[in-house]
Amino acid sequence: MTQISERIVLFADLRGSTALFETLGNAEATSVVTHAVNLVGRAVGDCSGKLIKTLGDGLMAVFSDASDGIKAAMQMHDALQRIVSRGQQHGASAGLRGLKLQVALARGEVVEMNGDCFGDAVNVAARLLDHAGDNETLITKEVLQGLPVTQRLRFRSLDLIAIRGRAEPVHVYVLDNYAHSSEPAAATQFGDPMPTVDPDGIRLVWLDLDRIFDIGSMPVILGRSTQATYCITDVRVSRSHARIDWHGGSFSLTDLSYNGTFVRFGRGSEVVSLRRGSCTLHGSGVIGLGGAPTDLSAPTVRFEVLHFADTEPRTAGHSQHGR
Repeated sequence: MTQISERIVLFADLRGSTALFETLGNAEATSVVTHAVNLVGRAVGDCSGKLIKTLGDGLMAVFSDASDGIKAAMQMHDALQRIVSRGQQHGASAGLRGLKLQVALARGEVVEMNGDCFGDAVNVAARLLDHAGDNETLITKEVLQGLPVTQRLRFRSLDLIAIRGRAEPVHVYVLDNYAHSSEPAAATQFGDPMPTVDPDGIRLVWLDLDRIFDIGSMPVILGRSTQATYCITDVRVSRSHARIDWHGGSFSLTDLSYNGTFVRFGRGSEVVSLRRGSCTLHGSGVIGLGGAPTDLSAPTVRFEVLHFADTEPRTAGHSQHGR
């Protein structure tokens, strides 16, 4: 039977399972991942949702109410945190500590047929996962509009983001409670101390692509896709490789790739490795995409966090603002 109705579509993806297969072997790792997905998936039924299918180390579900979908996402993160906490115990697999969860929700007309769902909202939610960092929940503007004010306040805007396979960009919001859970502040120990005055913009330079983005231009997507805000045409770069956004008075960099993003603050400083994690950008340095900055074959982007009041005027055409 075919049914057409407006639904909240949720996709959840468990990351870090590769390490389990390396340490536990295929059989045991499959059992652990399946168990983890099932525990996370319990939130669907608990929040009046319908589990459509599991996808290896992920799942898809639909909800009639946006608030229920958000509650489910939050319960999923809580469930995974309990699993990760068990990984801290003596004798537990170290791979459990590396498990992360990305959740994405979209709202729209959905065709339910033969136990599966189809439609634009399904495609948007699935592909929105590519833009989510570790333990992040991303939602579209349509989902946000269906939430009560108390829940809306827990989200901040990432502005318009180009979604693969879709002509029109999507206005995306991130749930602040779980954003940047990989403790980006730890990465600020490298390089110069963070300035006490909020920065005004950030400069990115790769080869002859020299651009300055102010706060209003956030977020900036670095990637190989021609739809990326800052396009880097190198095979080692993912279509949507990393995201720079503005939050809490600073710029943060989130890795969205499979090959990793690496940051070095100043010459000789330690390289910070981001694997679906985040760090705060300050001062100046280099960002390696798909390889560490010490790898001369890897594409690297020089960055400089700017305070426009202290910046010398530039000649026309030397750089281009991101607005």
